[in-house]
Formats: sequence, structure tokens, C-alpha cells
Amino acid sequence: MLNIFTLANGRLFQEEIESLEELSQFQPIWVDLESPTPEEKRWIKQYFGLSIPEDAMDEDIEESARFYKEDNGELHIRSDFLVADVEDPHAVRVAFILNMENDALKSRGVLFSIHDEDVPVFRLLRMRARRAPGLIDDAKDVLLKLFDADAEYSADTLEEIYDELEKVSQKVLSGDLTDALAGEVLGAIARHEDMSGRIRRNVMDTRRALSFMVRSKMLSGEQFEEARQILRDMESLDSHTAFLFDKINFLMDATVGFININQNKIIKMFSVASVALLPPTLIASVYGMNFRFMPELNWALGYPYALALMVTSALGPMWYFRRRGWLK
Repeated sequence: MLNIFTLANGRLFQEEIESLEELSQFQPIWVDLESPTPEEKRWIKQYFGLSIPEDAMDEDIEESARFYKEDNGELHIRSDFLVADVEDPHAVRVAFILNMENDALKSRGVLFSIHDEDVPVFRLLRMRARRAPGLIDDAKDVLLKLFDADAEYSADTLEEIYDELEKVSQKVLSGDLTDALAGEVLGAIARHEDMSGRIRRNVMDTRRALSFMVRSKMLSGEQFEEARQILRDMESLDSHTAFLFDKINFLMDATVGFININQNKIIKMFSVASVALLPPTLIASVYGMNFRFMPELNWALGYPYALALMVTSALGPMWYFRRRGWLK
């Protein structure tokens, strides 16, 4: 899918392109390619003179080779964007190519983005740019606003984790945590821990991309300050993620502690039963010894007496355990 974005009256407008002739009618500042076909890549090469690298969306590319500048002035950035899907959270690799020497729109440049699936941050920026005139002036602004929206998306996801962990805390600290409920709590905690780790990695990746843009000296004074502000916002997220990890570890330890308490209650029941049955077992073993004259043959009440003695010896320890409160 090939989408282009043009500026008109300070607003960003989107057009879906289905032919080279249609592409030649616009002067975009942002060209977005989602799972591009070979034909769409050919259109880009013919109209913009840009050859999209074959490894643009490779996942196994070295981290040190994700940010570089070509001799012709093209800026290449490969960055991961978080998709905070509850069922399948993952990161989408996006390859950016910033061309400020393009003849089609030399004054503002063109930003090319290549990715395999739609990214929530892109949708967020498109919505903002339509509603807020003057938000974007050139291609570099588009890239900065994408990273800014990525920071806010990570912050919103952290707030959702805060809310979900609050519900988990109420379950854990309610004092009535069954094994089945503890299993659900552990599953929820594991999901939130995984999402927090993904957010932290996403923040680190975005910070590296912004630092590269700052070091490349391609930004204007206003854009430089905006990039510095985004970096400060990213740093503020580190303390939140650290707090979430601490809270997750606390809830994990508390849940495991309640599970151990429930298991100890079961073991306690068996321990009490085994101790209470020791005297009857002793009596039964003594009564079952080989005597010269078997009591049950010479005494009619031998069996009832032995059984009564065994029950009495079992009730004694049970009464003592109950008085000490060990049966509660």
C-alpha cells in the first residue's frame, strides 16, 4: 500500500496512490509504504530516484548499522515502534529514509517510511496533523512528530498498566486469594511485566534515533529544541518503568507468598492428623502383639475396650491442638 501526505493550508492530507501517473500529480513531504509491492518500489525509483534497500525491514540487522547517512545526503534510520496489543504485543520495524535533496520538493524534503504493518503511532500522527494546522512544516517535522507520538503512546500504555496493576493489587491484598485466583493473578502480572519490558526497549530505541538526528546536525534551532524536549520526556518514562518493575516484583512475591500459605495449610492438616493418630497406632500395635493368651478369647470386652482407648487417645491431641489454635 502506497500512501502520500501533502501539506495544504498547514494541514496534512493523505492520498492513496494506485499508479505512477497519480503519484506524479502530487508533491508530498511524506511517502508511507506499507508492505510495498515491487511495482510500488519501481514507482518510487522512477519518480523520486530513490532505491529502497532490500534489507530495509530486516530484523537481524546489526544495531550499529541502523543509523547512517549516505554520501548523497540521505538519512537512514531504522526504528522499532510498539504495538501494545493485549493478545499479541510486539514491535514493528520501520525504515525511514529522509531525502532533503529531492527535486520534487527541494525546500521541504521528503520522508519515506517502509514497514510491514500499520503502526498505531502513524495513525495518531495522521489524526493530529489533520486537526492541528501548522503542526508540520517539512519532512523533518514529520519524523520528529512520529517520535513524539511514540513517546506519548508509550506513556499512555504505561498508564494502562498502572490501572491494570491496581486491579491486580486489590485481588492480591483482599486476603482471600485462592489457588485458582492466584494463577490468574500470576498470568496478569507476567503479561504486564512483558509489556513494561517492551516499553522500556521501545523508549531506548527511540532515544537512540533522536540522538542520531541531533548529532547529524540536520535540525533547525527550533527542531533541535523539540528533539531535546522529546528526549527529556523519554527520560521521565524510565522512572515510571522502574517503579512498575518494583510493583510487579512486589505483587509477584505477595502472590507466591499466599500460594505458599495455602499449601502450608494443607500440609498442616496432614501434620495434625498424623500426630493425632500416633497414640491410636501405638495402642493398636501393642494390642496386636502375640500374647500367650489372646485377650479377645478370654475377655469379651477386649475389642470394644481397645477401640474406645484408641478413640480417646486420638481426641486428646485434637483437643490440645484446638485449644492452642493450630486447627484454625
